[in-house]
Amino acid sequence: METRVEKTIEKHDKGYNCAQAVACTYCDLVGVDEETMFKAAEALGLGMGGMEGTCGAVSGACLLAGFKNSTCNLDAPDSKASSYKLSRAIVEKFLAQNGAVTCKDLKGVATGTVIRKCPDCIRDAAKFAEEVLFAEK
Repeated sequence: METRVEKTIEKHDKGYNCAQAVACTYCDLVGVDEETMFKAAEALGLGMGGMEGTCGAVSGACLLAGFKNSTCNLDAPDSKASSYKLSRAIVEKFLAQNGAVTCKDLKGVATGTVIRKCPDCIRDAAKFAEEVLFAEK
């Protein structure tokens, strides 16, 4: 697959939040139209709305993991463990790269020292989504 990492930045520059920028860039690869993905990811930006939660870019990548992997078996949910494994791989790669996954920690709210700016978080999350979810095996 040809990388789409820089397309995530184009979407962010248009006003998409970090989660939307990542999730919407790859939505066609998981069978979701962009409008639906945009809506699904909207409240995940800014560390889930207030910098307290997981980085929106990481959340967007994990959202893709569920869409890509879920069997959608409503009667007997059977794909959670494998979806969690994919999300965990993305989170672990991001954490190893940046030393944090929480928006407020990445932005240095308590320390005054920014670990990673939003565009770089977006690039990292997109790169890890490509590696974990979309790499040809």
